[in-house]
Amino acid sequence: MEKSLQIEHELLVTRDGQPVAKLVRVTETKAKRKRWNPEAHKRWLKKVWGNKQVRLVDKYLQADREDRKLFDAR
Repeated sequence: MEKSLQIEHELLVTRDGQPVAKLVRVTETKAKRKRWNPEAHKRWLKKVWGNKQVRLVDKYLQADREDRKLFDAR
């Protein structure tokens, strides 16, 4: 029946020649994601972290880059 619904838009189920059910294809619609709002994100950051500046990423990037020579020291 599911394969038939892929082709047809609706199926009519009968019993003794009398219609007892109509099956229709229903497509699930995905909810659209909200667009990223930088102002709302800024408000959230301020609410969570206050006025502190968090520089965790810089700390880990610096540790990862210490083994590489990025610029020629002259």
